[in-house]
Amino acid sequence: MENKKKNILKTTIIIISGFFILYGFMRNETEIILNKAVNICLECIGLG
Repeated sequence: MENKKKNILKTTIIIISGFFILYGFMRNETEIILNKAVNICLECIGLG
């Protein structure tokens, strides 16, 4: 029974995660994340 509860919890978390990923795509947040990643590379790591 405990294993079944773990599987249900894992499946629920995966579904919720997928929902939030799709929500981020709909809000065009991929551009914001890409800009932040570029800034980290250019400022913190010094690749520019």
